[in-house]
Amino acid sequence: MAEHNELGKQGEAKAVEYLQENGYTILEQNFVFQKAEIDIIARKGDWLIVVEVKTRTSTDYGNPEDFVDKKKIKLLVKAIDEYVQQTNLDLDIRFDIISVVKTDKKFNIEHLEDAFYYF
Repeated sequence: MAEHNELGKQGEAKAVEYLQENGYTILEQNFVFQKAEIDIIARKGDWLIVVEVKTRTSTDYGNPEDFVDKKKIKLLVKAIDEYVQQTNLDLDIRFDIISVVKTDKKFNIEHLEDAFYYF
C-alpha cells in the first residue's frame, strides 16, 4: 500500500476513535456509491453525520480541511442521499470534517462541525 494511503487509513482510525470517545455511534466506514465515498457515517442523537477525514503530515500547503472542494461536496451529498434511501433513516444530516495532522508519532485532530452546507 502506498505511504499516503496508509497515512489516510491511520487518520481515519484516529477519527473513529475520537468520535466514539465523544459519544458518536459509527454506522459505516468507507461507504461507496458510484464515484463517491464517505469516510465515516456516524450518529449522535437525532443527527446523521457525514464525516470527511483529511490527513496530512504538515500544514505547509494549507490545512487538511482546505482540500475539500465543491466537487467532493457534491459527491458526499449524492452518496448520503443514497445511504438514507437504503437505510430509510429519517434524521437531520450534518456534514463535518475531521482534520488530522500527524507529526512524528502524534496525531493532532480538529473536528469541524457543520463544516459546509449544501443547498
